[in-house]
Formats: sequence, C-alpha cells, structure tokens
Amino acid sequence: MRPFIFLFALCPWLFAAQPNIIVIMCDDVGYSDIGCYGGEIETPNLDALAKGGLRFTQFYNTARCCPTRAALLTGLYPHQAGIGHMMEDHRAKAGESYAGDLSKKAVTMAEVVKTAGYSTYMTGKWHVTKVTKPLTEADKHNWPLQRGFARFYGTIHGAGSFFDPNTLTRDNTYISPFADAEYQPKEYYYTDAINDHAARFVTEHAKSSPEKPFLLYMAHTAAHWPMHAKEADIAKYKGRYDAGYDSIRAARLEKMKRLGLLDERWKVTPQAGDWSQVENKAWEARCMEVFAAMIDCMDQGIGRLVETLKKNGQYDNTLILFLQDNGGCAEGMGRNGPHKPRAEKPTLPALANDFLQPDMIPKQTRDGFPMRQGKGVMPGGADTYIGYGLNWANVSNTPFREYKHWEHEGGISTPLIAHWPKGIAQEAHDKLNATPTHLIDLMATCVDLAGATYPKEHNGNAVQPMEGVSLAPAFTGQAIERTQPLFWEHEGNRAIRSGEWKLVSKHPGGWELYHITTDRTEMNDLAMQQPERVKEMSALWDAWAKRVGVMPWPLAGEGKKGKGKKKPQ
Repeated sequence: MRPFIFLFALCPWLFAAQPNIIVIMCDDVGYSDIGCYGGEIETPNLDALAKGGLRFTQFYNTARCCPTRAALLTGLYPHQAGIGHMMEDHRAKAGESYAGDLSKKAVTMAEVVKTAGYSTYMTGKWHVTKVTKPLTEADKHNWPLQRGFARFYGTIHGAGSFFDPNTLTRDNTYISPFADAEYQPKEYYYTDAINDHAARFVTEHAKSSPEKPFLLYMAHTAAHWPMHAKEADIAKYKGRYDAGYDSIRAARLEKMKRLGLLDERWKVTPQAGDWSQVENKAWEARCMEVFAAMIDCMDQGIGRLVETLKKNGQYDNTLILFLQDNGGCAEGMGRNGPHKPRAEKPTLPALANDFLQPDMIPKQTRDGFPMRQGKGVMPGGADTYIGYGLNWANVSNTPFREYKHWEHEGGISTPLIAHWPKGIAQEAHDKLNATPTHLIDLMATCVDLAGATYPKEHNGNAVQPMEGVSLAPAFTGQAIERTQPLFWEHEGNRAIRSGEWKLVSKHPGGWELYHITTDRTEMNDLAMQQPERVKEMSALWDAWAKRVGVMPWPLAGEGKKGKGKKKPQ
C-alpha cells in the first residue's frame, strides 16, 4: 500500500476539509440518564449518534455549571479562566482566579477557530460572566459576541424558567420571548428555542457562507431545575417511575452491564432513599417524569438539527460532540416547606408581552398565577419551581458516588459522544473508548481539526497555554497522548487522576485513594494501605493548585449556605 493511501485509511480526518464542529452540552444530567449510557429515558437521536460514532466512557467535567463552561470554552482549568468558583467577584480576597468573569488571559474556542476561517454561533446558556445587568455596552465585554461568537441566542444567567427565561438575549440585546418578532412558536419553551435557533443558524450559514466551516456551541439548560416540561412530553413518562428509585437503578445497572459500561469488579454504591418510606409517591414519581421529559425534548430537538444538517448537505463533514456539565443535582430547590394549591384563576395582573423577566425564580407566570414551591407541588408547569431531589440524582449518577459540586465520579463523570461521518473511521463506530479525557481537551481538539494556531497573545494580553490534548487520534483508534495528570477543585473538594489512580477529597475531609480501573465506584479506599502514593499524588495536586491559583475554601464566608455540607452518598 502506498504511504499516502495507508495514512488516509488510518487518519481520514487529516485529508478532509475543515469540519464543521458542533458542541452540545446539557445541564445537571447524570452519567446513566441517556439511553446509550444505560438510561430508560428515550434519546433515540443521541443513541443514533453514538451508534454511528464513538463513546468515551471516562470523560470528565468540573462538577459545576460555570466552571465547566469556562474550561470547555478556553481549554484551561476553571481557575486559570477566572471562574475558580461561581459568578461572584472574589478578586479582593482570592485573586484573579476567582474573578467570576472570563479572564483576559484566556481565549475562547470561538476566538481561536475564527482565525482559521470559521463562522461562529452559539445558542443556550452562557454563564461565564458576572455581568447580567449591564449599564453600558462596555459592560458586555464578556458576553458571547464580545468573546468570538458572531451570532447568539440564549441566556447570560445560569438558571431560570423554561417558559419565561431571565436574561434572554438575541445577539447582544435582552429580549422578551413574547415580543420577539423573529421567533413566535405556538408555545414558548426554552429547550425548543435553543434547538430551533441552532437549526436556523446552520441553515443561514449554508445559504450565506457555504464555502466556510462553522463552529456551533449549544449549551442546553435541560435538565437543570426547575423541573419544567411540556405536557405532551411528560405524558410519555406517566407511570414510568412508579416503581421507585431502586427498581429504576437496578434496571440501569443491568443495561450498563449489557452495554459494556459497568465492570463486574466494581462494587455497587449504596442506594439513596427508601421508596417504601416515601409518603407522597405520586409527587416523587412526577418529579422524575418531568426530568425525563426535559431530556426527551432536548433529544427531539437534536434530531431536528441533525435532519437540518442532512438537508443542507452539512452532515457528513460535521463533528458533533455531546456531553454534560456535571452530574445529577442533589440540591433541594423548592422541595421543602408547605405549598399552596394552584388557584382556579389568576390572582395577579398579567405581564405585558415586552416585560423582561428579571428573576431566576419568577414571582408569577405571564398570565398572573403566583409561583409555587414546596413539598407536594406537582412540577412541570410554568407556575412551579422545584428540583427532582437527592434520591433521583443518585439514580441519575448510577453507578457512581456523589453529585454535582463534588469531585467523586458521580459529580465529574459525563458521557461524551463523538460523531463525524467523514472523520471517524468505520471500525470505530459504536465503540467505547476508556481513555481518561477532560473538558480541557475540547479546545485542543478544535484547534487541531480546524488547523488553527493557538495564540500566545490576544487583544494585547498574554494568553495562557492550553492545558488539554487533542481527542482526534481516538477517532481512528489511535492512542490519545497525555503526559500530565488531570486535576479538580471546587468549593474545597479536590481530586487528581493519574493513570489508573485517583486521589479525591470531599471538603473538609482528607484524601481518599482509588484504583479506578478496578474500583471506579470508589468503594475501596486504599489511602491507608498506600501512604507513599497518597503523598506523591497530593504533592502533584498541591503544585497544580499553586500554579492555577486555587485558594483555601471557604473564601472569607463562602460555603456557609449549605453547599459545602456533607450529604448522603
């Protein structure tokens, strides 16, 4: 075989035109929720992408919404990108790593691939700036259009109603979904709007710039609280969760074994919650029905986007990456205290169509019904605002320990589906790749495939070198070359992954050591048996923490709102 023919067979992406790149991320969804990773939730479109592509089984996020977005966008660890915690400015007490705003010493993937001729688009949740109430245009310096995206439809803030989202923005201007001349569906639902605008952007691109590749970043808020979904989608799951936590979790474990995702050597982690002791089973089941409906709706929209790509002739040379921002969420949003039943008719004045929703938790619906929270409020409708709770989050994170916020596997493990007809070799289709990989690798992958040059400076500021490595070799069955461990820190929770070993700590506790290959469920702590390994790995973590600007937790009073407290595993 001639050398160039052999190389083409081995690495077809080297010879393809620059691929379109679509990065799709969902919110607060657990490792086993989608169908192709073990879940019963109907995700046929994601499943099809997995079957025609590649699934990574040890891909990691950073365990929280905005740090994950910062790492994904910049290819840096969150602290390096200025998002060491959340969207508060802690520079006075913790330095630039805790600015609550994307750093000027970081570039986004949009800013980088633009230099290689890409058009750039985004839909969905931004959540990497503290500026949600700009007084001037200059205040928007870290909004999507100012950070490399040519078009944007989505929210600047990190959470809100799916029927009336706050900080909803078209390009650079706040809008009301009910006074938006460009988009008036029969029923406004934010997940649909994200998907519909993604399809719109790629279609407009095909008409205006067919010769250019594009980058599209879709950041869904599904299935972050509140549990909001359309009734038709909820109806599909009626009765599906009446058997309770343990039954659903057992079915997932069995399916994961069949899919090759669950090693028989891993001990099963404890079940959170006892269904037999649940007083209001109808309410608890409804919470999971709505959660499932939210993911189902997102998948339907992804399917419509795929069909749009095919119709536009863009499908074959488009790399689609799908992942999640953190594990299932155990936060008790709106689940405590008494509640009032829904009134028979609105009790508050209706809101004008051009009213800009200012609140993460709206005080009322558009037609005048007061917002309802509390134990027993049946979720789904626009006048409700609750989460699905710790016990269902434990099911979402099957088979792992812990949740969003924490650096155990339940907090940081996410599916990663890669699909690219022209670039992923046929023999890699429907295969599992167990290489430890991380959000920081997505920038390196985009730079590699786009043929871009990662800059040393941008807008007069020195740029930090990207931390990740390209995933492209995996698309043809080759090894991903990583020479450094992976690191985590959030709210004092810490971890390092080096080869088959992981050192992890849940604040304020000490280090735990696990051999991930044989114990990814983190059930057999070997810290006492291997103190030298703990010493060696903890020294590596300490050096990394100093390099990226990690500060001791809590930051002068942060963490006193219950977020750092221990919860059942």
